[in-house]
Amino acid sequence: MAVSIDELRAAACLVILTLLCNPTNGDVAGGAAGATDAPHRRFEYKYSFKGPHLSQSDGSIPFWVHTGNAIPSADQIRITPSLRSQKGSVWTKNTVSFENWEAEVTFRISGRGRMGADGLAVWFTAGQGLEGPVYGAADSWNGVGIFFDSFDNDGKKNNPAILIVGNNGKLIYDHQNDGSTQALGTCLRDFRNKPYPIRAKITYYKKSLTVMINNGFTPDKDDYEFCAKVDNMIIPHEGYFGISAATGGLADDHDVLSFLLFRLTEPGQQLPPPEAEIPKEEKDKYQEEFENFQQELDKKKEAFQKEHPDVQGEPEDVYESVNDREIRQVFEGQNRIHLEIKQLNRQLAMILDEQRRYVSVVTDEIARRGAAAEPGQVPSQHLDTIITTQQEVLKNLNDLRNSFSDTLRQVASVQHQGNAAGAYETVQHFNDIKEHLHVVKRSVEHLVQRNGGPSEKVKCPELPPVPSCLSTTHFLIFVVVQSVLFFGYIMYRSQQEAAAKKFF
Repeated sequence: MAVSIDELRAAACLVILTLLCNPTNGDVAGGAAGATDAPHRRFEYKYSFKGPHLSQSDGSIPFWVHTGNAIPSADQIRITPSLRSQKGSVWTKNTVSFENWEAEVTFRISGRGRMGADGLAVWFTAGQGLEGPVYGAADSWNGVGIFFDSFDNDGKKNNPAILIVGNNGKLIYDHQNDGSTQALGTCLRDFRNKPYPIRAKITYYKKSLTVMINNGFTPDKDDYEFCAKVDNMIIPHEGYFGISAATGGLADDHDVLSFLLFRLTEPGQQLPPPEAEIPKEEKDKYQEEFENFQQELDKKKEAFQKEHPDVQGEPEDVYESVNDREIRQVFEGQNRIHLEIKQLNRQLAMILDEQRRYVSVVTDEIARRGAAAEPGQVPSQHLDTIITTQQEVLKNLNDLRNSFSDTLRQVASVQHQGNAAGAYETVQHFNDIKEHLHVVKRSVEHLVQRNGGPSEKVKCPELPPVPSCLSTTHFLIFVVVQSVLFFGYIMYRSQQEAAAKKFF
């Protein structure tokens, strides 16, 4: 009996150790299921492009063709420049026959106005729509288009928007209603003039088309949010990928930085075989082009070393990137604004000193004369009115100076933080300054109307030899001229700053 109890204890210990050391069957199955849910992704370089060295020396893009007003460069493709009535597109040269795929598009849409036009489109169609009326591509397409519509044609205040529009080759796109009657899925997103490029992830997997979007406020490549999804989406088995854009009465720069295509394979299925080797003729062509480029680079290095023998090694950071150029332009603009506000602050301080001096002279004269006013001189109540008005003008000028000081502090803090949003706050302060100048102008006009009547003849009171007398007419003319000049200068600088914004 004792032996059987010991055997039972040993068996119980083995069971407990087994449970502690090995996971349950359910956990293993769950982990395996979670690991196999995601499809396999394989990058397809023949249907993708990305900088740097995006275009070749002859202006062409490997495996892609561009038409219309598209302009390839080393780091991006400008589908359309910010000119009116422009159209452009890029399309793959070879057909795509993937059952499931995922495309990642990085682009930037920027313009000077509050509204832009017309928009950008990403296509998968049975044929290349090289040119046409639908965002620069052909109408009545057979496939699907993802439209980034910038302009509000129907006036319903529902743009910018992202639309998914399918077509079987028989439908004509509804421009007047912004495609809302034909859209299979849509979402409202503002993709213009963002600090970082917009990223769109378009996935076609198991007959479902999903569009994810990055809002352009963060450089994180994986920060996507859901936009729209269409189930039971039927598209051609073979087709071409393309990107097109168009402008109308309004114009934006439509720049595409990269287009990356991935083939998706369902879990459990056999992975697709690797692509065949590049043909020998094409390989020889690329090799020859690379050797020519290398020889030209070596020659330029030798020439540079001969011209600059004191420089050791290769120069670094010779070329300025797009982001560095934008940051430099922002800081230069803020620096100019800061200097102009400083100059205006100095001029305002001079005006304040002159106003205080005039008020002091008139006040001393009233105190000296008192109530004993000689015939023909200005009555004391009129002088009191002048003093009151001058004090109001001085108060308004003090408010203007305080506004300038606040603006200087905010611009300095913006320059310290490196944030381009401070320019908008500066513009708001310029508007406040204009309002204060309107108050000063109204006060001066009221003073002129009160003291400049035709029936009343005002004479300058006699003043002691030092300081000399200042007539009311001369004083009013001086104040009006100073106010008008100051107001005109502020308006001129505001127009200059607004015009300068288009460069950054």
